[in-house]
Amino acid sequence: MADTEDLVPSHGEAEHELITTALEIEEIDKNLYRSKSLWLPSDGRGVFGGQVISQALLAATKSVAEEYALHSLHCYFLLSAKPSQPIIYTVDRVRQGKTYATRAVKASQSGQTVFILLCSFQIPEPSPVRHQWPFPADVPAPELCETSTQRIGRISAKFAPDEKALKALRGSLNDRLRSPIEQRLAMRSKNENGSTVAMHWMKARNVPKMKSPFQKAILAYITDLQLLGLGAQTVGLGALKEPPKKLGMISTLDHSIWYYDHDFDCSDWLLYVMESSAAGMGRSLVHGRLYTRAGNLVAVVSQEGVVRAALENADRARL
Repeated sequence: MADTEDLVPSHGEAEHELITTALEIEEIDKNLYRSKSLWLPSDGRGVFGGQVISQALLAATKSVAEEYALHSLHCYFLLSAKPSQPIIYTVDRVRQGKTYATRAVKASQSGQTVFILLCSFQIPEPSPVRHQWPFPADVPAPELCETSTQRIGRISAKFAPDEKALKALRGSLNDRLRSPIEQRLAMRSKNENGSTVAMHWMKARNVPKMKSPFQKAILAYITDLQLLGLGAQTVGLGALKEPPKKLGMISTLDHSIWYYDHDFDCSDWLLYVMESSAAGMGRSLVHGRLYTRAGNLVAVVSQEGVVRAALENADRARL
């Protein structure tokens, strides 16, 4: 059996990045911003998508007055971004209304557009009407759930003789330890349609009290964690499985978030409930809901991405 400690990187490598560092951008001209930090996951094709969403969102937020609150965003990933050079974010002030404002952001590297974002802001309105899907029942508290080190260490025991699998697990564990977001799997179950429902507790590590616009940017970062992977798992694909169930490619195409709370704190645990509604033609559609521990629905998410089984023809692994 593999020793869990064998999977854990040295102390210096395991120190996590601060979310404030991960999302930092610098203004280089009016409506023009540049990334300062980019992260490539161990198994990633390019820069982590949640980081690109969040940085683009912060650039857009800087162009609206404080009384406007983000209520939705929609984006497309066009090319894999390289971590070796900064991303340039160009903000287009598409519309400025009395109660709603619209912004578009184009992210580019080497003159090529790698990502586009469209987001909408609203001056919040008081309303006596409120409805939400309820907080799931019987979810264990985050303090009772396995840490990433415990979970990946336990899984590694099943693959102890397989050095290739252990290497992948080391990479996954290192990603989790260095991430500014702590994650704990709360539970997996089946819904009435037989599809897998996964629930993860997530929170930002060591983040000071931040204003609502930055909290929403952190939440955007969180929403890209685990989501598309569930689409692959729902159809039985996995990176450590054998063909024909071996995962060959996974890559986000588009991502949307609708916010229904302006007062939440990502430094406290949020429950991320995920399920996939469809898969086929090399794509998977996944949905998510994020709740506070008190049961308030914070945001609703949808994401579509490429999900392919490993094929003999390597060219099919390209977008």
